[in-house]
Amino acid sequence: MPEVKDADFLRLANYMMDNYGINLTKKKHLIQSRLNAILSSGKYKDFTEYVDYITGGSASVEDMRVILNRLTTNHTYFMRESSHFELLKNKLLPELEKKYNSKKSLAIWSAGCSSGQEPYTLTMLLFDYFGDRRKDWNLKLLATDISNHAMTIAKKGSYMEEDLKDVPDSWKTKYMTEKNGVYTVTPEVRSNVVFREFNLMDEIKFKSSFDIIFCRNVMIYFEADVKNALVNRFYEASNDGAYLLIGQSETLDKSSTRYNFVSPATYVKKG
Repeated sequence: MPEVKDADFLRLANYMMDNYGINLTKKKHLIQSRLNAILSSGKYKDFTEYVDYITGGSASVEDMRVILNRLTTNHTYFMRESSHFELLKNKLLPELEKKYNSKKSLAIWSAGCSSGQEPYTLTMLLFDYFGDRRKDWNLKLLATDISNHAMTIAKKGSYMEEDLKDVPDSWKTKYMTEKNGVYTVTPEVRSNVVFREFNLMDEIKFKSSFDIIFCRNVMIYFEADVKNALVNRFYEASNDGAYLLIGQSETLDKSSTRYNFVSPATYVKKG
């Protein structure tokens, strides 16, 4: 494959930043390697023509999905950064259960859910925590990602055994079925998650305000101003007393955020 010209690389990187908040300015090799199959198809004369097409406003929805699927990283696994799930079980859920005991409803959003491991982990934890009480509660959660490829995997809910190394055996028994080394979440678990394609650069206009937002290891790809604007949108889309959980290697800008620090990678909206 011919070397990608710096000018074309910067045009594409700037387009992805402006429209999707994804910072690829230091990932020229990644862009070239991940788009190699598209450029080898013969549909485009060269990378310049492909960038012209993508950035020119005439690209089809499907072609935009293809490039997003190729350029977004979808690595995740069950029980990732498990301290958050311990915090949820031992502090946040008891607090929110008491707070909403009359309306018996929680609004939880897994933002940047990738291939589904996070929202399914959350669902299994919710089911385990509430036990028989969950029949009286609305615990459906929203899970979004920009990649429709990730969404397809997530909706299927099937994973290899190595993906489940940190999942308790009791959860595998209760909430999954196994066939030929492939574990699939039960219909009950799968139906508790509402999957939607969503660009985090867009205005947040879901029906309900949220009590917990998980957005972990997503904003590491965003520039500071993009990240701060997104955090502000999360804040506006949350109820008073709602929690925002981010990646353990991430922090919020103290000078700009309205969230209050709770513990590493955990913040609360105080009205």
